[in-house]
Amino acid sequence: MKPIKHWQISDRPREKMKRLGCLHLSDTELLAILIQNGNSKSSAVDLSRELLEHHQNDLQQLARCSAKELMKVDGIGPAKAALILSALELGKRRMAREYLRSETISDSKSVAHYLRAKLMDLPHEVFAVIFLNRTNRITHFEIISSGGMTGTVADPRIILKKALEEEAVSLILCHNHPSGNLRPSKADEEITHKIRHAAGYFDIRVLDHIIVSTDGYYSFADEGNW
Repeated sequence: MKPIKHWQISDRPREKMKRLGCLHLSDTELLAILIQNGNSKSSAVDLSRELLEHHQNDLQQLARCSAKELMKVDGIGPAKAALILSALELGKRRMAREYLRSETISDSKSVAHYLRAKLMDLPHEVFAVIFLNRTNRITHFEIISSGGMTGTVADPRIILKKALEEEAVSLILCHNHPSGNLRPSKADEEITHKIRHAAGYFDIRVLDHIIVSTDGYYSFADEGNW
């Protein structure tokens, strides 16, 4: 296929964006703008199409890729991979902040949307904690531990030490399930009860434990699983 510079001006992705706006561009065209240029065999649009097809035309699947995985497509080098990953990460961060515009946490749904934006694309399981002050305002978010595809270990001592350092009054425990399954395991229930019990000695409340995946979320508090 001939290079984009030889296309009709109205068909070129960047010119089309200027004329019509981002909403009128396909995923392939938007990705081509990030890729910027092709190689001797393929245009930027061709590379974009191949990259998307390599991931079943699923942007969520693409967002879970590493630079090494993106570079499996001939023509996608370190620089192009970095641009793509940067754009995807900015999108996730915008999504995360959008759901927590209010100063206080009022329900599990807003927290879950925030957590899904931050954690759902990770290929491995992580355990994180949201630290809150007396007005239920988030003062700190931290990933406490990372594991494999099927689990991670959360040490209550590390969590409580951090809570005291942050002068937190309450906590929201959270972790992701890369498998997509939202049901808590026996280990999830045990660590929740263990941390709640330990936090009580310091007058720190555990408000919830939320599990997120690409399919949604599970709230221990909403389900009464205490």
